[in-house]
Amino acid sequence: MSNIKLSALNLVPIREGQNDKDAIDDMVELAQQLDELEYERYWIAEHHNAPNLVSSATALLIQHTLEHTQKIKVGSGGIMLPNHAPLVVAEQFGTMETLFPNRVNLGLGRAPGTDMMTASALRRDQHNGVYEFPEEVEQLQTYFGPENKQAYVRAYPAVNKNVPLYILGSSTDSAHLAARKGLPYVFAGHFAPQQMKEAIQIYKELFEPSDVLDQPYMIVCLNTIVAETDKEAERLASTLAQVFTSITRGKMQPVQPPTDNLENLLTPREYEMAKQRERNSLIGSEETVKQKIENLIEEYGEIDELMGISYIYDKAQQVDSFKRLKNVIQRINN
Repeated sequence: MSNIKLSALNLVPIREGQNDKDAIDDMVELAQQLDELEYERYWIAEHHNAPNLVSSATALLIQHTLEHTQKIKVGSGGIMLPNHAPLVVAEQFGTMETLFPNRVNLGLGRAPGTDMMTASALRRDQHNGVYEFPEEVEQLQTYFGPENKQAYVRAYPAVNKNVPLYILGSSTDSAHLAARKGLPYVFAGHFAPQQMKEAIQIYKELFEPSDVLDQPYMIVCLNTIVAETDKEAERLASTLAQVFTSITRGKMQPVQPPTDNLENLLTPREYEMAKQRERNSLIGSEETVKQKIENLIEEYGEIDELMGISYIYDKAQQVDSFKRLKNVIQRINN
């Protein structure tokens, strides 16, 4: 088994009782903690028209995080290309790479990261944007590449910066693209585990070596809550259940404290969905989560990197969870 690297994703959620600035401060504080824990990378998502998330101006948040951390790589999980002109993306990330060399990542998604009305308000044709995703990824590769391979329009200061690109996916579509282009692939198992096995298989089987990679590089993103006991982890996971339930109800409420009465807050169907999500997540004691990761590798094959996302209301418990996850990965790697 290869050494599994460990990283984290943050949607910059607002906790109950907080405001936007508090959420951004929490984002930076968590990044600093994970920097000290020597996590590989820290990615920030892109969402629009979501009152409980402060991750709409992703590039600004990435720069803010880079300014307040030392070593950890910081990037996008992801920049949703239908919303942005590739030239502008290249200019922004080329500028960050100039300021923070070898610490900037660019994860790319083909969905708008919002509803269709909001996508239209972002002033790009969301329908064409989805279909043009492969060509736009290629444009970005060119913008970040050598000067002698570029056309008249260039994304200064991105030229020759070689900002690493990652293809994000929640279905099998992007697996084909990542394999064909020889780029790293990141699967969103935290909200769409249904096609994960097939997507990983497609990516690995169809992978074509490139200037970037000579073999597949697979990152899996999962909900992670690691606590002292299974019971405590399940209690903390009641916050995760409330987050997803508020999304399905269309309420988008702030992150709620954990509860011992989850069954009373949800309908029977919502409660069953929450339990199913728990089964598809890394939730439990260190021993339980270790076993879950080993089972995942047995079922899906080797992964190169695990990206954890955790909706935990208490900030100290969230950091403790990431510390325990690090312990687990160290035990697996050893």
